[in-house]
Amino acid sequence: MKALPAIDRLVLIRKFRLGVSMVVLGLLYWFLLGVLEREAGKAEEQAANLVFNQLSAALVIRGAEAMLSRTETLEGLVGTNPFEWLEHSWHNYAGVCRQWPEPRQWCFLQREQKETVSGERGWLIYNPEQPITLKGQQTQPGQLVVWQVATDFADRNSNGRRDAGERSSGLLLTETVLSRHEMAGLEAVN
Repeated sequence: MKALPAIDRLVLIRKFRLGVSMVVLGLLYWFLLGVLEREAGKAEEQAANLVFNQLSAALVIRGAEAMLSRTETLEGLVGTNPFEWLEHSWHNYAGVCRQWPEPRQWCFLQREQKETVSGERGWLIYNPEQPITLKGQQTQPGQLVVWQVATDFADRNSNGRRDAGERSSGLLLTETVLSRHEMAGLEAVN
């Protein structure tokens, strides 16, 4: 076998080093993308939980105001939009849902009502972009999470149901599932 000239060996060594460097850079890039995706999921989860906590605080305050009021009841606030009670305008709140919400967006889906009912009633919707845990519930991208303002009650016998004599004690957001008919108002965004 004939030995390679010194110049050809240097070129071959440089090409080998370049190839190894490209493989190492590719592995680092792949690892970095995984870390960025995890961090994006954590950031979304924290942002969504922050909004949820703000809404929960607004429900406590609004519920206390209703209980102290002589003209308003907690039952009258069931299904209302808690975003309207906050003076802060959230950049990821789209308002009333006209279509399927964008990823990382909140919106309020109004239900069809009779003309005699006053005020908007409906559901609060969030569309996650990453797999996140929101209030202990694991969600997947594109899987809408739906809540409704409901009354809380003092469960005296601890059966988890509201029985006669157990009065309302405040407001809370309860997770719910929308029927096909209720979802028909949302047009998918493609």
